[in-house]
Amino acid sequence: MITFHEALKTVKNATKKLDTETINLADCLNRVLAEDVLSDMSIPPFNKSAMDGYACKQSDLANNLEVLEIIAAGSAPSKAVGNNQCSKIMTGAMVPEGADTVIMIEHTEEIDNTHIRFTKDKTKSNICLKGEDILENDVVLKRGTRLKAQHISVLASVGCANPLVFRQPKVATIATGSELVEPDQKPEISQIRNVNSWQLQAQLQKMGIRGNSLGIISDSKEATKEAMVKCLEENDVLIISGGVSVGDFDYIPQILKEMGFNIWFHTLMVKPGKHTVFATCKEKYVLGLPGNPVSSFVQFELLGKPLLYRLMGHDYNAPMVRMPIASDYQRKRTDRLEFLPVRFNADNQVVPISYHGSAHINAFTLANGIMAVPREVDEFTEGEFVHVRQL
Repeated sequence: MITFHEALKTVKNATKKLDTETINLADCLNRVLAEDVLSDMSIPPFNKSAMDGYACKQSDLANNLEVLEIIAAGSAPSKAVGNNQCSKIMTGAMVPEGADTVIMIEHTEEIDNTHIRFTKDKTKSNICLKGEDILENDVVLKRGTRLKAQHISVLASVGCANPLVFRQPKVATIATGSELVEPDQKPEISQIRNVNSWQLQAQLQKMGIRGNSLGIISDSKEATKEAMVKCLEENDVLIISGGVSVGDFDYIPQILKEMGFNIWFHTLMVKPGKHTVFATCKEKYVLGLPGNPVSSFVQFELLGKPLLYRLMGHDYNAPMVRMPIASDYQRKRTDRLEFLPVRFNADNQVVPISYHGSAHINAFTLANGIMAVPREVDEFTEGEFVHVRQL
C-alpha cells in the first residue's frame, strides 16, 4: 500500500508523451502544444488609439484644434498632425504621425465644423504603443501549454492557424460486473444500473477526449480478458471500473500479469479508492478503478487526469484552493488520506456535504470541490483553512 503522492509520482514517471500532429485552430481546445509559439509580428502592430477621440499633440491641449480628417479602424491616416491640429480617430485606428495623445470625445466640444477644444485640464495619452503587448519573435505560448480559450485567442493573434500539438490518447472504458444493467433497463433483484461507464465518458469528454466505451463485461475471467486484449489493441489507455479489489471475481490484477503488464500499484492509502490499479506494458496503460461510482469518479480526478494529460504532453496539477471550513468537522479513522465532497457558501467558506460513502454519487451533484483530510488528522475546527480540489 502506497500513499497518494507516491502513486501520483509513479503515474507521472511511468507515462510517456505521445507523438505529435498539426491540427486546425478550430480543434485546439484542451490540446497541448508540442513546441513554443512565436509571434510573427509586434502587437499592437502600430500605435493604436485606445478610444474614440481626437489625436493631437499633448503640448496643444490648451489651444483650439483644427480637425484634419476622420480615421476609422482599418484605415491608415492620410495626414500628419501639426501644431494646433488634430484628427478625429476611432478606437483601434492607427494614430497619425505627429500625434502623441488621444483626447476622449466626451472631453471635447465643437467650436465650429472644423475646430474643437479640450474641456479638461489633463489627460492620459490613450495610445497603445506598437509592440507594448508582444514584440515580433517573442515566445507567446510555451511547449506543454494546455490550450484554453484565452490561449486560442493568442494563437489567432500571432497567425498560428495550425499549431503542432501532442496527439490525444485513444481511451477505452469497461465496466465489469454481472450485476450491472444499462440505464434504460429496470434492474431486477440483485442488479444495479451501470453508472461508471457514463460517468467516465463524461469526465473524458470534459477533457476534450472522445472515449470508446465497451459498456458492461460480466464477471468472467475469459470475457474480461478478451475485452481487455481487444481494447488495448485499438487504444493507448484502458480504464476499467470494478474487478480490482480482492474478491473471488476480481480478476483484473491477475489478467494484467498474464498479459505481461507491470503493476505499479494495487492499493492506496486513500479513501475512497483504496483498491486502484495502475499498470503499463509497451506504452499501453491500464487504470483500474473501484466499482463504486464515487471511488471511480474521485480516482479519475486524482490519477486519471494526470495520466491522460501527461500522455498529451502536459504536467497537470489540479486546481487547488485554501478556504476556511464553515463548521467543526470530525472523523473516527485517520489511517488514510480522505477526500470528501464540499460546497462553497456565500461567505467563501467550505461546507461539507452530507455523504454516506463511496456509493453515494448523488452527494457530488451539489459539490464545488473535494476536500482533502490528511492522514492522522481527525478534526478541523470552524474557521480552520482546508485544502480543496475544485471540480
